[in-house]
Amino acid sequence: MLAALAAMLVGSSLVLVFFVAPEDADQGLSQKIFYFHVPIALTAYACFGWGAHKALLLLWRKDERYDLESFVAIHQGTIFGALTLATGSIWAKASWGHWWLWSENQLVLFLVLFLFYSAYFMLRFSLEEGPRRANISAVYALFGIVLVPVSFLAIRLAENVIHPTVFTREGPQMSGTMFFTFCVAWIAITSLAYTLYRLELLGKRLDSNLRELREALSS
Repeated sequence: MLAALAAMLVGSSLVLVFFVAPEDADQGLSQKIFYFHVPIALTAYACFGWGAHKALLLLWRKDERYDLESFVAIHQGTIFGALTLATGSIWAKASWGHWWLWSENQLVLFLVLFLFYSAYFMLRFSLEEGPRRANISAVYALFGIVLVPVSFLAIRLAENVIHPTVFTREGPQMSGTMFFTFCVAWIAITSLAYTLYRLELLGKRLDSNLRELREALSS
């Protein structure tokens, strides 16, 4: 049911993006990647935040199930983080002629955020499975969440046009149809991420249960 809803929302957003929303007056067709790039980035932030939330619950309640939930959320966040960098580079090249600019703090800060969470897996799998690994991974995840508002604010405070600010205090800087399309795309990407999160969590739990069953039968 959840997967079907996500598929329907993604399909609806694609129709809205390519057949309903008008082209941007300045960027033309290349601007349509905005409807994917921004929701994907926001979803990556949400996944990292969810992973930190689960990490905090692990340290607080000492329930091992939160370790797996935190891991899966951060895994999904890293996937969407990679997609954010990819779609952002494509948009930048199409609109401004640059795949990447190291002088742009907002771009570099998101890359730092992505690399920080990529290193999470290196740390996690360098430790033996057990409470110690779970606790250290949780602390790392909590430290990482500090980078999320820094990365977000860097975009808001940017003074140049390589990464334009679409939402200001005056509201969204787009037409009603474009804003509606953006909202549907955002909901679609978020629902897709949640579906993938639930599926991965289910798969890993089944794998863990099967492994425990095999160990019990062999003993």
